[in-house]
Amino acid sequence: MTHLWNRRAGDVPKNAEGGDAELTIIPRWSIFLAVVVFIATQYLFHQILPHRHPEMLPMRLLMGYSSGTAFASYVLLVGYVSRDVKRRNMSPALWLLIVILMPGGIGAVVYFLLRQPILSRCPHCNTEITSSFHFCPQCQFQMSAVCGQCFRGVAITDVYCTHCGHDLAEDQVPARLRAYSD
Repeated sequence: MTHLWNRRAGDVPKNAEGGDAELTIIPRWSIFLAVVVFIATQYLFHQILPHRHPEMLPMRLLMGYSSGTAFASYVLLVGYVSRDVKRRNMSPALWLLIVILMPGGIGAVVYFLLRQPILSRCPHCNTEITSSFHFCPQCQFQMSAVCGQCFRGVAITDVYCTHCGHDLAEDQVPARLRAYSD
């Protein structure tokens, strides 16, 4: 997580497959605003709201921290969507409006259900394609390792196809996809 703080403002990881790499696209303004929102919520619960009943202190602490965490998480979610929507070539203004205005986080759920896949470029013809494609639809450039018999995706370390049992050593695989061959 230390790399989260040591990145430039415009940095977005190119191959973000999940885990900490996905968290690095949260912008710094969102992190700063989440901290401010959390501190403001604590101030509200512990300084502004009346303290008539001292026996309610544990409940006030619990409510302050849980609501502060919820509000700060929502701000971080808005920051994540603001960057992720650009990665996926979707309309940033529309999706930020939906995420912010729909109550109870429903807008974020709708975004995660309807978001487009991340596009990558074919190194041969520069066409934008979905990263799950094994071949470029424009030039038939092989993007990832596939079985020569059933044409389903395989790991480059596989010896046999996991779907049909075909011996992958018999295939004419491009050299760039034969990283672990003998």
